[in-house]
Amino acid sequence: MDLRVQLKPLAIAVALICAAGGAHAAPQSQAELIKLIEKLNQRMERLEQRNAALERELRDSRKQAQQGPAAEVEKRLKALEQHQEGIAMGLESDTISEKEPELTSRLKAVEVQAQGMQSTVKKVSALDGLKAGLSLTTVAQRPSGIAGFGSQLNYRADAAVELPLEAIGDIEHKIFAHVRLGQGAGLNDLPTFSRANATAFRLDSLRHDDAVALLAEAWYQANIPLPFGGFKPQSKETLEVTFGKMDPFGFFDQNAAAGDEARQFMNLVFVHNPLLDAGGDIGVDANGFTPGLRLSYVNATQKPQTWRVSMAVFGAGDKGSNYQRSLASPLVMLQAETEQRLFGGLPGNYRVYAWNNPRASHFDVNVTDTERHSGWGISADQRVGDGFTLFGRYGHQMRGNVSFDRALTLGTELNGSYWNRGGDVLGLAAGWLRTSQDYRSFANVGNAERVGELYYRYRISKQFELSPNFQYIGHPGGDSTAEAIKILGLRAQLNY
Repeated sequence: MDLRVQLKPLAIAVALICAAGGAHAAPQSQAELIKLIEKLNQRMERLEQRNAALERELRDSRKQAQQGPAAEVEKRLKALEQHQEGIAMGLESDTISEKEPELTSRLKAVEVQAQGMQSTVKKVSALDGLKAGLSLTTVAQRPSGIAGFGSQLNYRADAAVELPLEAIGDIEHKIFAHVRLGQGAGLNDLPTFSRANATAFRLDSLRHDDAVALLAEAWYQANIPLPFGGFKPQSKETLEVTFGKMDPFGFFDQNAAAGDEARQFMNLVFVHNPLLDAGGDIGVDANGFTPGLRLSYVNATQKPQTWRVSMAVFGAGDKGSNYQRSLASPLVMLQAETEQRLFGGLPGNYRVYAWNNPRASHFDVNVTDTERHSGWGISADQRVGDGFTLFGRYGHQMRGNVSFDRALTLGTELNGSYWNRGGDVLGLAAGWLRTSQDYRSFANVGNAERVGELYYRYRISKQFELSPNFQYIGHPGGDSTAEAIKILGLRAQLNY
């Protein structure tokens, strides 16, 4: 309320009272009253001035109260818009500048890192499932019991890679390549049916001081789930198709305890069926490889007890294995195998197979014409303890002029966990190679060659192993009058 409205009636009232009583008052009293009224007017003016000041302050405070928050918000919003504009302009440029907002530079840095990671992820994804291996095997051997043969040293290097390809529907497929090189023939020229050093590798066409890498294997394999068009996750049957240059023993006559000459038994009669490999019926080229085509049906409906049937044709003979007439008269192999759980659930593998080679060689080197050889064999390995595996092979020649027509090998592999050396392995095997009747008459020899081997694989590290080795060959070449040959060896194996 305006104070002047309240004070003016009061002054008028005072003046009227003084006027009414002026008839009885003295002139001095009137003068004092006038002074009093003047004072009251002065005070009233001051009050009016103060009132006006208060009104101005009140208006200003109300205006500030009404307009202040909105102005502050508007100011902050404007600043935010300017900052956002700076970020947008910074993001339009690919370069990172110190003048742009910190958030922009950090976002660009994260984006650069993300792009680098995506590139790496793409490369890794492209190599997903890639398997690669590299090994170097060196062997030193010294024979006794035979004249004219001294110590031998050889090495062999192998590099293999397996690369899966992009699936075609439900079909998974891959390619495999294997490169090999080496020097030294080892003690494989001894007058025996067996070969004392299966690790030895050297290209015969080269000088002894040359070592050239050989593309040993290069094949393609497709795994087709059955039945065709079925639901893949529920498929328990598979058809495998493999073709290319390959080692037939990678698909036939396998054995878990006796199949790797670089880490297990070194004598060839314990690595594969003696009739096929040492006897020569496998028909591969001079380096042990040949072109071929393989079909394999796998049934896993009772997994882990599975079974498989495989059939293959391989190039055989001098021309067949060298891509000249590979499938004109091929080696044909058929194998049936199964994995069983015996002895309280321990795994074992059992294989039976047959072969027919129409381009095999006569045991007499003077007979140059090829002939047909055929036979059958068994390969089995069975774990009977946590670190105790038994194995055996049997080969039976049904047709052909061969040096030996029956072969039996038996052995065991013992894990070092029984003597607190879990990475070590002890292997012991014995073999019997019966000479054929025709060969006995031809060479005037006895009825069998006997072979024994003992090795101990000592693990120094995961990639480095040493294996002392002892071999015994009695009645070498079936000659019962010849002195037994004994061979001491040491094998070093590096693998990655």
